[in-house]
Amino acid sequence: MNLLRILLFPLALLYGSVVWLRNKFFDWGILPSKSFAHPLIGIGNLSTGGTGKTPHIEYLIKLLSSSYKVATLSRGYKRKTRGFNFATPQSRVRDIGDEPMQIYSRYPDTFVAVSECRRKGVENILKHNPMNQVILLDDVFQHRYVKPGLNILLTDYHKIFTNNYLLPTGNLREPRKGARRADALIVTKTPSVFSPLDRKLIMRSLEKYGLHKVFFSYIKYSNWHPITHVARQQNLQKAKTIFLLTGIANPTPLGEHLKRLCLDLKVFRFADHYQFKPADILKVTENFDATFSGTKAIITTEKDSMRLKDPDIMELIKNYPVYYVPIEVDFHERDKEGFDKMVHSFLSTFRKEKEESQEIKA
Repeated sequence: MNLLRILLFPLALLYGSVVWLRNKFFDWGILPSKSFAHPLIGIGNLSTGGTGKTPHIEYLIKLLSSSYKVATLSRGYKRKTRGFNFATPQSRVRDIGDEPMQIYSRYPDTFVAVSECRRKGVENILKHNPMNQVILLDDVFQHRYVKPGLNILLTDYHKIFTNNYLLPTGNLREPRKGARRADALIVTKTPSVFSPLDRKLIMRSLEKYGLHKVFFSYIKYSNWHPITHVARQQNLQKAKTIFLLTGIANPTPLGEHLKRLCLDLKVFRFADHYQFKPADILKVTENFDATFSGTKAIITTEKDSMRLKDPDIMELIKNYPVYYVPIEVDFHERDKEGFDKMVHSFLSTFRKEKEESQEIKA
């Protein structure tokens, strides 16, 4: 932790007091938290981002789509529209945001919606998509005006919330004890080979938060996917020099992965959800042109690639080998079985209770 963040600790205490009072207002019923007679699964975190919410939403889509009609709802961060909107084949990042655009690009049969007001968003999904059977709520842990039936909290293995502090000293949006509202916790971005001792130490640090359902997931990287025609022609999967262009919260795991595929990694890092400007792209391409080595490639994330599809940006990169690296999450063996069972059990129990309620009314 740097000196500035330490000096800002009094502000963190003030911020924590305000958040504590807000949460109490929800607990006491002064602020309304609406439950729906419809299955809602929430994915969120205590920190400011970078825990992997989108790939976990995608995991749930894959898990459920064969049995349920699935919809997703998120805020649509940094989109240029307001209110409720949903993805169509004509949608662009400016309409719904980069992460919803990524989800829709991967899963076009999923009803992908955005709304600043999650309550209105749920109501509009049920109105526009009446056959829906489950709604996945993205980044909803602090948005307590809607109460998910299953509330899943994520924490990054490299920055577990138990070792973090409130903003602006740390990266937590609310005090650590807020984790007690979660029905389950996923420790994300763990090593693919995960030691039992490491698991035991983490579980011990979580005991006082009453989290009985804890799962551990990890990232799987797929083959590079070409964005430009030049990339499609070359079809590289490794290079001597890689130029990594990112606008995500935590590009470090991707950087570590790419270091194993090249001799020289040059990183161009921007803020999360950053809208790339022509000057940013020119900086990358000028460095690319000035680097004399063997094979070279410009690599980005799938989320960033949604924003690179802006026509002005595409014009600047069309003559360069530009790829994105698709990622997926998976769970360690016993965690996968337990997590999948928990989700299916929640939905089957919800369906059974609803059917019994309808029979009583009849």
